[in-house]
Amino acid sequence: MKYLVTGAAGFIGSAVVERLTQMGHSVVGVDNLNDYYDVNLKLARLERIEHPLFVFEKMDIADREGMAELFKEEQFDKVIHLAAQAGVRYSLDNPLAYADSNLVGHLNVLEGCRHNKVKHLVYASSSSVYGLNGKVPFSTDDSVDHPISLYAATKKSNELMAHTYSHLYNVPTTGLRFFTVYGPWGRPDMALLKFTHKIVNGEPIDIYNNGDMQRDFTYIDDIVEGIIRIQDVVPESDPSWTVEEGSPATSSAPYRVYNIGNGKPVKLMDYIKALEESLGIEAKKNFMPMQPGDVYQTYADTIALFEATGYQPKVDVKQGVDEFVKWFNQFYQGK
Repeated sequence: MKYLVTGAAGFIGSAVVERLTQMGHSVVGVDNLNDYYDVNLKLARLERIEHPLFVFEKMDIADREGMAELFKEEQFDKVIHLAAQAGVRYSLDNPLAYADSNLVGHLNVLEGCRHNKVKHLVYASSSSVYGLNGKVPFSTDDSVDHPISLYAATKKSNELMAHTYSHLYNVPTTGLRFFTVYGPWGRPDMALLKFTHKIVNGEPIDIYNNGDMQRDFTYIDDIVEGIIRIQDVVPESDPSWTVEEGSPATSSAPYRVYNIGNGKPVKLMDYIKALEESLGIEAKKNFMPMQPGDVYQTYADTIALFEATGYQPKVDVKQGVDEFVKWFNQFYQGK
């Protein structure tokens, strides 16, 4: 089977490409290799997944003509769309970057799927869409109409755009709301890698809301397993579904949205403690107030994904952080 994976040089994208090629699938990966964070890390990920079944194309998904030509030439069976401008805090200062990648880019992917009869589009949404929701665990049955960052708003928009294409053009789409992914080869803008660099260099780490936060930390291998499983579960139309009685995560169209997370929120201070123990260094801590756009807690209800795929995360935070630190020491040599 031939796949397109967007964001192929990214944290999750590169891991998905590696898994697909190991399974014997042909993969074309696209990524614009932008400088949102260290390009050398992205290049190293691509080097790691070199494989005869993998072809890399440097391309921006916001390139309308380029994406249309790629879809036409390659005739993909399935698409796993992970490219996006990420980061809640970055969106506070750089909002226009999110319009280009997360809105225009997503539309170009949808158009490619529409015009080339792609069998299934799996795309990245985010737990940030839950915004001001106070009820936990976060359920895809709940309304997500009150995002508190532009990043979250673009991800909710991705779901709405996907539904439109599923309804109008019968494109099967599945959105995955990711919950705090971590592990080896992770992004430098995320807490784990930022904390680790600072701790080993003897610098204080910034801890928001005075450490009183919880996150549904999900290890990268568990995330990849969920993606691989769900791409085989192609949504089907359900003529009996109604807006009044159906879940917002389902539809009369071939459209589905799932949470993908660990389902067990961990206190931020326990996460930091696991990192300190793995590194053998106590962190210098700089406690700060809550950052705009942040939420106090994320907690995934993953029952729907389990029922659809049998997906169950296996890696706990201690094991996951240990694996991350092993990689960090090897890749950065403790620097």
